[in-house]
Amino acid sequence: MGIIILIIVGGIIGWLASIVMRTNGQQGILLNVVVGIVGALLAGFIVGGDTIMNGFSLSALLFSFLGAVVLLAIVNLFRRGSVR
Repeated sequence: MGIIILIIVGGIIGWLASIVMRTNGQQGILLNVVVGIVGALLAGFIVGGDTIMNGFSLSALLFSFLGAVVLLAIVNLFRRGSVR
């Protein structure tokens, strides 16, 4: 049951990050889930704090969201040549 919740929350976080980075029209639900989960892992490695991979709290959701935004910025950097 935990993996299903992780996928749902990861998808929501990835979707919100794609709205903030203005890439929402370029990706689908699957990529939103991947961005949310990988962003959570990225935040865990960079910050070393809570992420949605460890449990749910406000700080975990915030760090996971920031990780997803950073991940999308990195993807945009390689895709377009500059960060928007």
